[in-house]
Amino acid sequence: MTPEIIATRVGNAPVPISILDFAMAGQGLTARDALAASVDLARLVDRRGFARYWVAEHHSSPGVTTSSPPMLLARLVGETKRIRLGAGGMMLPNFPPLVVAEQFGLLSSMAPGRIDLGIGRAPGTDMATAAALRRGQIGAEDFPNQLMELLAFLDADFPGGSPYGDRVQAVPGPWQDRENGVARAFQRPPVWLLGSSGYSAQLAAHLGFPFAFAAHLADQNLDFALDLYRSKFRPSALLDKPYAIVSSGVMAADDEHEAQRQSWAYSHAMMRMSQGKSFVVPTPENAQTYSYTMQERQIIGMWDAKTMKGTGAQVVEQLNARQKHTGADEMMILNLGHTPSAIHRSTELIADAYAMPAGPA
Repeated sequence: MTPEIIATRVGNAPVPISILDFAMAGQGLTARDALAASVDLARLVDRRGFARYWVAEHHSSPGVTTSSPPMLLARLVGETKRIRLGAGGMMLPNFPPLVVAEQFGLLSSMAPGRIDLGIGRAPGTDMATAAALRRGQIGAEDFPNQLMELLAFLDADFPGGSPYGDRVQAVPGPWQDRENGVARAFQRPPVWLLGSSGYSAQLAAHLGFPFAFAAHLADQNLDFALDLYRSKFRPSALLDKPYAIVSSGVMAADDEHEAQRQSWAYSHAMMRMSQGKSFVVPTPENAQTYSYTMQERQIIGMWDAKTMKGTGAQVVEQLNARQKHTGADEMMILNLGHTPSAIHRSTELIADAYAMPAGPA
């Protein structure tokens, strides 16, 4: 395996532990509040020894401010020292592959050896917004071809007969000044495939790529997708054996009651989204006093059951059980609560439960 894939385990965690961030702006909070909190969270997890900090891509969702992962990652490069930073992920059907190659080539040149490029095929939004993003461009049905084009730009290696070839370069990138025989040094980011079903699992296996599964969205597909990925895996120059991350929604608090309140508030927002309403996490107080229909309670209960919650020790026990069951090579956590303070406290409690180093103040 290349060094960019393997992460380091710290404390008493059975595998490396990483972070996924939505930069959620809950009710009463602004995008500026949410983004400032994400910067603080990145500093915290960098100090505590987490392996990666990935930012998800979402659009037309006022409660989720990560509409442009590369822009936030550019800020985080200067705010952190050692942690790997990446997109979890970039939704490739929303962009021309050249744009993604250029953005992550730039990030990789700013922070060599610290950038990951996670690629997904979902829109990260509703279909009306997806249409506004793509302006008639190809969609998820052409995802494999888009991915191959992205890889060709990242490697400056187009097949013969390509309309691009030597004529179009992703800069910064591994291009060469062929006229003068000068090669340009470039450490391109490793590409991960992301998914919540079997599609990307099978494609990652075929290409010999690392795979990240979003159990916080579709835990019911977890075992199937990982089994498919491992059984179909073909070794590549990047990986000699499968490497899988499992992402889980969590909420740790000083007591179980507070963890449940925060988790319920997030699940309330998911219920609203299923109704075609704006995704904004309400305060726990507003979520508790809301007058629910029976159907709404069922929807919230379904989402709430996906979240691992409790004290730090209880959440870590659940994470360890999932890791043991799945054999995940790395665990990634998404803290699901209303306020930045609750999300930061959850992260600290989980780090403490894993005996992760405190690091410098």
